[in-house]
Amino acid sequence: MKKVGVWGASGYTGQELLLLLRQHPLFKVMLAVSDSLAGEVVEGYSELTYCTQADAHFEGLDLVFLCTPHGASAQLAAEAVAVGAKVVDLSADLRLKTPECYQQWYQHTHPAPHLLPAPYGLVELYPEQLTNADYIANPGCYPTSILLPLLPLAMNGVLQEQMPIIVDAKSGVSGAGHTPKRETHFVEVFGDLKPYNIGRVHRHVGEIEQELETAMPNVGPLVFSPHLLPIDRGLLSTIYVHLSKPITVAREILESTYEHEPFVQVLPDGMLARIKHVARTNKALISLSSATSDVAVLVCAIDNLRKGAASQAIQNANLMFNIPHTTGLTEAMAHGIADSY
Repeated sequence: MKKVGVWGASGYTGQELLLLLRQHPLFKVMLAVSDSLAGEVVEGYSELTYCTQADAHFEGLDLVFLCTPHGASAQLAAEAVAVGAKVVDLSADLRLKTPECYQQWYQHTHPAPHLLPAPYGLVELYPEQLTNADYIANPGCYPTSILLPLLPLAMNGVLQEQMPIIVDAKSGVSGAGHTPKRETHFVEVFGDLKPYNIGRVHRHVGEIEQELETAMPNVGPLVFSPHLLPIDRGLLSTIYVHLSKPITVAREILESTYEHEPFVQVLPDGMLARIKHVARTNKALISLSSATSDVAVLVCAIDNLRKGAASQAIQNANLMFNIPHTTGLTEAMAHGIADSY
């Protein structure tokens, strides 16, 4: 059994990780770190209590999940790696390839630039880079929902060069994090649909364009408009792209890319991805529709706390130890974990 620690365990992502890790056959949670819950018993772990960060140590752990804020995670990752623990960082600290890009989007100096560039944890698309890695940047929820459908098309030259890619994305309130904020209170959210940081302002633009430009240097600019949905969880991205080849070619590429991937499903022609069908699962659903002769509409639905965070983190951790990326997650679904809330 690999000994595991979860930092930032009281947040939505940390709680989701603890829930999923209960069913993992090879990972055993030894530490759940949370200053706010210190001393309380971890639900589902009768012999484990939360501890403060001051009392938590990386020594003796095989694997660390960091569900800590950007700006704090990178230094923790450096300390964990230095004592031989593998790290999956669920913050943004390791996602951008250079300290300069990080400073551009996050407005402060990178805390551990020697860790960059880190392997970027899109499991179904970059498995070779992730297998046996010492540390991995877990992708953001919005980038996951956008890059899963777009990257195979960019890699195969199916997108028109220099044409804007327009993304209209909507996320449940849990995507805003566990810390109470006025704009996420029930009375502020209920009965509304709120756009925020639209255009090219959201920090995830840098992360998404970085991966697209690696696959296709002449890819067009991203126009990204996220919205806050009045639901607890789930994320849906609607993506408008100009194709350089027939839509049938685009569909063939997506279907062949994910044909053997149990957690990513390309829907048949005529069906559309919906949040309802992915909430509380580890899956991503992708649909592809024709708008005009050269414009296609991609829709990708994921659970922002699962495929957009915790379950993808476990997939990455599995590859770090060179075991099938589905380990512990198929078991979680079989045991009804998805219905435990």
